[in-house]
Amino acid sequence: MPALLKTTQIQEPSSASVNLTLDANGNGTFAGTSVMSSPYTMRNKIINGAMVIDQRNAGASVTPTTDLTYLLDRWLVGLTQSSKFSVQQNAGSVTPPSGFSNYLGCTSLSAYSVLTADSFRLSQRIEGFNFNDCAWGTASAVTITLSFWVRSSLTGTFGGSLTNSAQNYSYPFTFIINSANTWEQKSVTIVGPTAGTWVGGTNGIGVILNFNLGAGATYSGAAGSWSANTYLSATGATSVVGTNGATFYITGVQLERGTVATPFEYRNYQQELAMCQRYFALAPIYGTGIACTTTTWDCTFAFPVPMRATPTMSANTTVTITNVTTADYTQSSANINTDVNTGSATSHLRFGNFTGLTAGNIYQVRNGNIYVNASAEL
Repeated sequence: MPALLKTTQIQEPSSASVNLTLDANGNGTFAGTSVMSSPYTMRNKIINGAMVIDQRNAGASVTPTTDLTYLLDRWLVGLTQSSKFSVQQNAGSVTPPSGFSNYLGCTSLSAYSVLTADSFRLSQRIEGFNFNDCAWGTASAVTITLSFWVRSSLTGTFGGSLTNSAQNYSYPFTFIINSANTWEQKSVTIVGPTAGTWVGGTNGIGVILNFNLGAGATYSGAAGSWSANTYLSATGATSVVGTNGATFYITGVQLERGTVATPFEYRNYQQELAMCQRYFALAPIYGTGIACTTTTWDCTFAFPVPMRATPTMSANTTVTITNVTTADYTQSSANINTDVNTGSATSHLRFGNFTGLTAGNIYQVRNGNIYVNASAEL
């Protein structure tokens, strides 16, 4: 669809008139200068693109052993072989690019020769509600631009892709790292697809962004076009896992409507944290509840923000409760069973594995540093 243009006459005090021309994305030209619409309001489809939030690991290094493991908030790794690389917030303790305080770092743990059906990647799944305005899969599909800062011990052509939720419609892309161990800013513009199956405005996966760390022929395709295939990288892309000790660091990831990469959209910490908590919340257990039986204790738990869907939950350790006057009771092992009243805003939690409770009595949490891990990830 051709861009919609409109011209507005703006009167200056001198009564001179200046043309402001806007395109369909709200970007335009004013008095010969390019301008952006709403430059500070939710342009970026990526959450935690500056790698600030790490609720699960608090900056600790993790070596992923299973496919689709979430690490820093909203970022997950896909893999076909375990323990080939580690991931850590601010790995290697290098200075981030100007304006950033954090980055996500991947480090290869061996010189692994990628097999035909192998894939190693860093990904973010974007919710359909947050991507529906791009109208992908329709005649009105919007062009988007991906931008990011990257640093690697390797140089050459690197790869990635965008895919639909089923990962059967994909767009491989490339970017070049020119200098080793140097932060470089990259951008890739991708024409929106008019074909393929996309979830639209739902709480499902709207689109998946992948950065390749190593991919075999099965998951690699020609860069620069949409294809009805499961391509997670571009053919011939550099393999990070192929070199022992190789590093791949990234931050400032932005995905936005339009054909131009605009400055990174900074959001304040509490806003970014709340956006992450829609998908994963690490929240303390405190207060009182009632014994349902001699072995189970019930309490109501409120999530920090309404979650994307009913989450799965676990506790970080056993819970000790007390009736204040006589005794403490500790679970024999950590246990949470969500009751029928579980939802996306509050949950009725049932803790089992107690001994000697009196049904109907009220008990209070006694030990501190007890957390619920609530996950409603895509």
